[in-house]
Amino acid sequence: MTLLRALVAEDESILSYALLQALGRLWPELQICAVVENGVAAVQEALAQLPDVLFLDIKMPGKTGLEVAQELAEEWPESSPFPQIVFVTAYDEYAIQAFEQSAADYVLKPISDERLGKTVARLKAKLNNNQERSSELERVVGQLRQLMPGMAADAERLEVIRAAVGNQIRMIPVADVLYFEATDKYINVVTAEHSSLIRTSLRDLLPQLDSKLFWQVHRSTVVNTRHVQVAIRDETGKLTLKLRGSNDVLQVSRIYSHLFKQM
Repeated sequence: MTLLRALVAEDESILSYALLQALGRLWPELQICAVVENGVAAVQEALAQLPDVLFLDIKMPGKTGLEVAQELAEEWPESSPFPQIVFVTAYDEYAIQAFEQSAADYVLKPISDERLGKTVARLKAKLNNNQERSSELERVVGQLRQLMPGMAADAERLEVIRAAVGNQIRMIPVADVLYFEATDKYINVVTAEHSSLIRTSLRDLLPQLDSKLFWQVHRSTVVNTRHVQVAIRDETGKLTLKLRGSNDVLQVSRIYSHLFKQM
């Protein structure tokens, strides 16, 4: 019998302990291979351990549960089945509605044995179905397409980017931006003439951009579609973008490849 393994990502130790105790009662044969307290560690441990199940808190330091799932969908090795994902969330009417519409599995805080028991039963059924396991990545990608846009709050549209360059402030019209690329603590703002760094995150920047023009194509990249010249799909199905006025080539992740299907 194959030993199934799970990773738990929860930043509140009391809630983490409660989940572990409940899993011990309801699924004693499940091995917990790692327990982490933030999203960055969740990605690192998941890629190192390659567990069968992920219990991801929605709101964690470093990366949210959705961001962890997004990054893993991009980085997961093709030789290993993608894990089943269960989102753990505090009660929120709109969040729950989003999860139900996407068919994502979730459990509410505080965790009850009755609700978690239903989740465990579904997980066991899916993990025993090899065909379903092989298509899990595509299912998660489809779910994330539905969930990710709903997490952005409304914000005033940004018209000009103010970037510090030495002792000067460079004023960059948003329309001139070819793409934004996230680094550890900064975003690289790339135009045809220059690159500039601003201290913010894509999570904060995205709601301020016109979503009809600026498309997220990777967890770290947002492109201005007016400057996209062509999307190229290679023999493995991976997509790259070539831009007008630049020699840069941008990678498109699985989650966003549907944006470039023929009309």
